[in-house]
Amino acid sequence: MAGLGFGEQVHLPALAACPLTVPVALWHPRPERLDKACTASGLPGFSDFEALLADPGIEALVIATPPGPRFELAKAAIAAGKHLLLEKPVALNAEQVLELQRLALAAGVCVGVNFEYRAVPLFQQLSGLLQQGAIGSPWLVKLDWLMGSRADPLRPWSWYSQRSEGGGVLGALGTHAFDTLHWLIGPTRQLSATCSTAIGERPLTSARGAQASRSGPGSTPTLIPTLPPTLVPAASRGSAPVDAEDIALVQLTLETTAGKTVPAQVSLASVARPGRGYWIELSGSEGSLVLGSANQSDYVHGFQLWQARGGEALQLVEPDAELAFERTWVDGRVAPVQRILHRWATAVAEGRPMLPGLSEAGLSQACCDLALRSARDGLRLRP
Repeated sequence: MAGLGFGEQVHLPALAACPLTVPVALWHPRPERLDKACTASGLPGFSDFEALLADPGIEALVIATPPGPRFELAKAAIAAGKHLLLEKPVALNAEQVLELQRLALAAGVCVGVNFEYRAVPLFQQLSGLLQQGAIGSPWLVKLDWLMGSRADPLRPWSWYSQRSEGGGVLGALGTHAFDTLHWLIGPTRQLSATCSTAIGERPLTSARGAQASRSGPGSTPTLIPTLPPTLVPAASRGSAPVDAEDIALVQLTLETTAGKTVPAQVSLASVARPGRGYWIELSGSEGSLVLGSANQSDYVHGFQLWQARGGEALQLVEPDAELAFERTWVDGRVAPVQRILHRWATAVAEGRPMLPGLSEAGLSQACCDLALRSARDGLRLRP
């Protein structure tokens, strides 16, 4: 496993719980951080990525680093013949995702992407109801994901503050939101967007945040945030400007498998305090479905599903017991990630493509890229 933030908190327990995977080693470019994680987990560690790739006992990698180094790490792993499970955003732009897809196909390795909402029971139940025609012909989709995780202006500056490093609400939430819409309804055919940065400056916690550092294969960047030269004056004041968006409003046109176009509205924020949480509403010719959770501390626990038939009021839908997790954790993210890992390991064992994979990640990332372009140029764009 490469990456020790979300990776250590979520992927490591999920890997240990999955009957088809065995965690055997950790990677991190900073030895002091690696040593701490190895002591806690009892696993050996690598700070040299090339040495990890050369180990024949390692069949596959989970790459859960910040987005900046992910593309180069994934390329090196594919070249070494390792199967991959990638966190999202997979790379910094859609072109990089497509390049990884070409390389993976040529190398014959299986690459999965952790779009874990596809593995959450009530999301799966929602998908099933749509496929059964619960709302008839879809007319409108509205997705609000309004969180307060970055509403505190004293939260430190990091890679998340930098658009060039994959930071911002589109990468964090938008990648999931777009993939969910593509899964439930169909691909995006055009979009327009408005993006803004509500908190334009954040404090630096140490001098390290203002230093550039490189390690790993070739010039692979470390996980230490790099302060661009243009931001150095702010660093002398103990803070740095933020150029990554923390609010994004996106209008999309989706296309169903039947060729029908469906308008969709996506509102994303990481600075909405206290925040409404995650809510998706789907309306059609025969009724409506609403799935939502106001939980701000756990992005998986707390969801409920409602259905309205015709002109009736919304009624709570009983969760389908057959879709329930066999096991849950205090951190609700572990269970769906374990389900994604099992799906990926099965695909590896059977020598077939993984779904969701790089095709799905490429379309989601293209929407993120176009949203930023649309916000800059004021245009409605097509993927």
